[in-house]
Amino acid sequence: MDGNRRWAEARGLPVALGHKAGAEAVRRTIESCAEQGIGWLTLFAFSSENWLRPAEEVRALTGLLKVYLRSEVATFAKEGIRLRVIGDRARFGAEMVREIDQAEKVTAGGTRLNLNVALSYGARDEILAAARAMAAAARDGRLDPEAIDDAAFAQHLFTAGMPDPDLIIRTSGEQRLSNFLLWQAAYAEFVFQDVLWPDYGAEHLARALRDYGRRERRFGARTG
Repeated sequence: MDGNRRWAEARGLPVALGHKAGAEAVRRTIESCAEQGIGWLTLFAFSSENWLRPAEEVRALTGLLKVYLRSEVATFAKEGIRLRVIGDRARFGAEMVREIDQAEKVTAGGTRLNLNVALSYGARDEILAAARAMAAAARDGRLDPEAIDDAAFAQHLFTAGMPDPDLIIRTSGEQRLSNFLLWQAAYAEFVFQDVLWPDYGAEHLARALRDYGRRERRFGARTG
């Protein structure tokens, strides 16, 4: 979800207002996905690298995340949207962890849309943590190294039990993964759109889905 800062700067606004406008785009996108019958949506809201941004911007972002959680949970529960957070939530502090845990609990019964929000998330850290966990299990005799395969490894990721993404959309003209779902994206399709995230709407999502629908997915196999 790229472009909040550039959107704000182009309008002579504080960066915090760009992030606030981005939160509105999040709301529109969630609604559009639910209306289109999409079962899973993962939003990369705050990367592990975002902690390196200026302290004022980090405070604004984390404060917005907290407000968003509080304001949207009841709507999610009502609309059948299940919220889960992937990433190192502990870095946000005990209060934020409690907010996240409560939000996940309240929305746990949702079946209309599974919404994953990546917070303090980095795919390399995720993969390293999974590797360390499996190495420790093997060292302690709880895991046979010969039994390690793709499925076993995936169970140690934040996304354990979740499907791999079919489509990854990146906005603002950027064309890279930036440490997002590196393991899970092995066979994902990509759509890159020039629109800045705060301007993102249902029409942009529909365009990305049409693009995706025209593609032939072979998963490494040959057809014909």
